[in-house]
Amino acid sequence: MSRRRHSDESDAGSQPHKRRRTSEPIEIEDRLESLICRVGEKSTSSLESNLEGLAGVLEADLPNYKNKILRILCAVARLLPEKLPVYTTLVGLLNARNYNFGGEFVEAMIRQLKETLKSNLYSEAVYLVRFLSDLVNCHVIAAPSMVAMFENFVSVTQEEDIPQVRSDWYVYAVLSSLPWVGKELYEKKDVEMDRLLNQIEGYLKRRQKTHVPMLQVWTAEKPHPQEEYLDCLWAQVQKLKKDRWQERHILRPYIAFDSVLCEALQHNLPPFTPPAHSDDAVYPMPHVVFRMFDYTDAPEGPVMPGSHSVERFVIEENLHCIIKSHWRERKTCAAQLLSYPGKNKIPLNYHIVEVIFGELFQLPGPPHIDVMYTALLIELCKLQPGSLPQVLAQATEMMYMRLDTMNTTCVDRLINWFSHHLSNFQFRWSWDDWADCLTQDIEKPKPKFVKEVLEKCMRLSYHQRIVDIVPPSFSALIPANPVCSYKYGEEADSSLPGFAMTTIVGNAIKNRASNEEILIVLKDVPNPNQDDDDDEGDGFNPLKIEVFLQTLLHLAAKSSSHSFSALAKFHEVLKTLTDSDEGKLHILRVLYDFWRNHPQMISVLVDKLIRTQIVDCAAVANWIFSPEMAHDFTRFYVWEILHSTIRKMNKHVQKIQKELDEAKVKLEKQQNKKQPDSGDEEDMEKNSEDEEGQLEEQIERLQEKVESAQSEQKNLFLVIFQRFIMLLTEHLVRCETSGVDINTTWYKNCIERLQQIFLMHHVIIQQYMGTLENLLFTAELDHHILTVYQQFCALQL
Repeated sequence: MSRRRHSDESDAGSQPHKRRRTSEPIEIEDRLESLICRVGEKSTSSLESNLEGLAGVLEADLPNYKNKILRILCAVARLLPEKLPVYTTLVGLLNARNYNFGGEFVEAMIRQLKETLKSNLYSEAVYLVRFLSDLVNCHVIAAPSMVAMFENFVSVTQEEDIPQVRSDWYVYAVLSSLPWVGKELYEKKDVEMDRLLNQIEGYLKRRQKTHVPMLQVWTAEKPHPQEEYLDCLWAQVQKLKKDRWQERHILRPYIAFDSVLCEALQHNLPPFTPPAHSDDAVYPMPHVVFRMFDYTDAPEGPVMPGSHSVERFVIEENLHCIIKSHWRERKTCAAQLLSYPGKNKIPLNYHIVEVIFGELFQLPGPPHIDVMYTALLIELCKLQPGSLPQVLAQATEMMYMRLDTMNTTCVDRLINWFSHHLSNFQFRWSWDDWADCLTQDIEKPKPKFVKEVLEKCMRLSYHQRIVDIVPPSFSALIPANPVCSYKYGEEADSSLPGFAMTTIVGNAIKNRASNEEILIVLKDVPNPNQDDDDDEGDGFNPLKIEVFLQTLLHLAAKSSSHSFSALAKFHEVLKTLTDSDEGKLHILRVLYDFWRNHPQMISVLVDKLIRTQIVDCAAVANWIFSPEMAHDFTRFYVWEILHSTIRKMNKHVQKIQKELDEAKVKLEKQQNKKQPDSGDEEDMEKNSEDEEGQLEEQIERLQEKVESAQSEQKNLFLVIFQRFIMLLTEHLVRCETSGVDINTTWYKNCIERLQQIFLMHHVIIQQYMGTLENLLFTAELDHHILTVYQQFCALQL
């Protein structure tokens, strides 16, 4: 007893010392990290005094925590680019106090740059290059060695047999650093810099821009040109050069320490050779700079910089960086955007709204999940209730006015954003201001937009609420009441084929009949196809599907959960009825007929049918392009279904591929284990061989599954593109023979939906380019359709 008590007491006495010994360094490291990450945020002291104090703290901790400090500084250079001048100044102060540390930091940054390029982290690599260039201003890096590095970057444009996107990135990395360091480099190395810019100009003149129309949010160049990003940046840098490299927006805290920094010894960058191109390199795709506002749109307060002023680039770049750093925390992100340094010199709300919509509408896809932008804008409206909602309303009005020339994919995102936004503000909107859409054809962009927005609002609310919130004059655009259309209801004609059988089938379902019993009952349903085609009469009976599915859906119409349960319960019956391709198509037709007034129910049930393998992805694609769906072909929900179907197919292939890769890794590990130390070598070898044999069999099976899934995936894209080509060709021929202009609303929608398929699934489609080119997108194809394919190919050239 006494022994135990003694040990307890000694433990209690010694524990705190033990903990303090192990945790003290960790506490200091955490404190260092916190100090470094928070410098430059709101403080009672000035930024300069905070930087000087922090440099002193870090200098004192260098002997014990040098590696940790290096790691943190390299991380913030990569991950907090919006505070770049703050951290370059801090590194400058440390270099002035400890030359060796400065050298080690530069080496660590170069190592990190090489790693990010190898790992295809190109956006982070841009920030690292920019950081290194700003270190020239802080007298850490010698200007000639920075110019030499830029020359190596630009030399990539002379490489042969490389994709254009590779050269683009290296040119962008140089140009986007010049607002920070251009003045300093020109003062020290003007001849070399002129030569460098001439090389860049030559490259920009010869690069091809076939891809640009595919990436533009608006097809019209007025009121704001939609410029390709490198062309826009080049114009901004040219203007900066003309203004003698004077810009008025970048925070430059190092100026306050000029007397200290100019005394510091500088480091030369080690020679940097860009890593050679490899086939698995994934370069950033080009993009078009989104423009929605200019100085005339923000009449009060500070003037908005022009689209070709470098200040516009710097502001937008910093706002993008803030979103990139904080997008997971909408409240922090909104607060950081609104406390942007220098906000009193610019119409900040206009810049923020333009940047957020620029990201939301970015093609092929936004950098972050769509719903994040809605949440962020709501948060901004809460923080600035007196000013930001007005700017947002102005932006919405502008986009509504320009719907005629807006890309269909962007219209989809606008519908999703606007309906979600309205749902957070009691669906309040000045609908009467949009009364001009009521006099237009329902298929025109404006009435179509309002109709789709109201339909999405109904998904987030209920039908009567939508009826109540819009003026009575908008009744034509209000979505239908989402009730089912039961073909064999009480008011139906009793002479309808199969009418009598629905009662029998309905009773059987109510009496909890088994799948086998239902199939026996359905045998009595006559087959309208039997006389026409005896061979297929037994396999495909459209009336059987109609009678059973209409009855089943009617009994389960109360909710999606009831419908899911019904489909699960009678899975075997449905699989039997949809044994053929015609059966799969017909089940989708019946589902559409039953729920034609409830697009959301159609979407979720089609999804369920694919998941339960009652229909396959190709059947869904064929159904969407079938004549029966022509009436709804341009509706938003149809394309939601198609994209969801493609994504499901892609995920299926990825899942099997992952299983195969894991099995291969397992086998490799098993083979490496074949080095027994004990005497039971024979037993171990036998067990090992058995396991290897099982793994090899598993790999073989998975290999077959992957090939089968990829074949199905390729077939799905072939079906989709073939159907697009058929529809568009018919339209073009019809217009040509009638002497009508091809550019109808339907044609714009259809051709842009084709572009959307290419853009949204570009990574997968690139695997099948050869097949597409040989079978579908041949030289004989009409140039209107072929152009879309050529624009897509140009994206990664």
